[in-house]
Amino acid sequence: MFLRIDKLQTELPAPKKQDPNEAAALQELLGGKYGEMSTLGNYMFQSFNFRSKAKLRPFYSLVAAITAEELGHVELVSNGVAMLNAGPDSEGDDTGDGGDITGAPFADMKDIRSFASFASNGGGAMPVNSNSMSWNADMVTTTGNVVIDLLHNFHLECGARLHKLRVYETVKDPTAREVCGYLLVRGSVHAHAYALALQQLTGVDVHKMLPTPNIPLANIPESQKYLAEGSHRRLYRFSPNDYAEMASIWGNGEMALPGDPPGELEVVAGMPEGGKIHQLVGVPSAFTPDYAPEEMFEIAAKLTKKI
Repeated sequence: MFLRIDKLQTELPAPKKQDPNEAAALQELLGGKYGEMSTLGNYMFQSFNFRSKAKLRPFYSLVAAITAEELGHVELVSNGVAMLNAGPDSEGDDTGDGGDITGAPFADMKDIRSFASFASNGGGAMPVNSNSMSWNADMVTTTGNVVIDLLHNFHLECGARLHKLRVYETVKDPTAREVCGYLLVRGSVHAHAYALALQQLTGVDVHKMLPTPNIPLANIPESQKYLAEGSHRRLYRFSPNDYAEMASIWGNGEMALPGDPPGELEVVAGMPEGGKIHQLVGVPSAFTPDYAPEEMFEIAAKLTKKI
């Protein structure tokens, strides 16, 4: 089972402006071939289907714990997409009704890269790529063979790094770049972890291939605070009691990758401290949460007081 916390894994800065085209680019990190939906789907079903869990506990624990983190990555990218679609909050956005909608208040939206994100999804994120093509469950690989699955996961994380770097080079807004900077650090951790697991099973020093592609995290300004706090050396269990066995793979005297700040790898019980979820205000003219939401707000306020 999963424990849900009402926070993001890291806090995102508010966007400088409404930029649905940058939001569409960020969708690649959600529903693209190497996006967070793919990493989540692969690791989740591999952990569900894992054979001989008790006898192969360190490897099962590794995949299971990273699955929980990937759920949070899906949430993080989705929030980034929605924030870019919405733009900076305005104090008056939630007040009044939607006004006169016959004047085509969203005329400019017809020219954006992903009009469906507004027409169908109210400016929110969806499991699609940067061209609004749906994420496909055929992207999930779970063979049941531990070495093949771990090798696939290593490839998936390296492909995700390539995706993130290309999206990073495409976007300029601080919200989008913060998503990329954080995920580049955490994706590097996951690739390193799978490399170490493969080394334990096969004797092949796979982690010598890292980073792939070969751009050090030191070149990414938005990654620096995460490196400084040691995020590149930590795997989180996302559980107070379970999955401790993965410390025999991630830990046990193993060190950070060359080029990253030095230090010993560690497994952390629980989860990252995280940051607040940005509160998106309503757009009554888009019927989100409704054309005239005041009554909804009154009902919700009364219900909240009863708790």
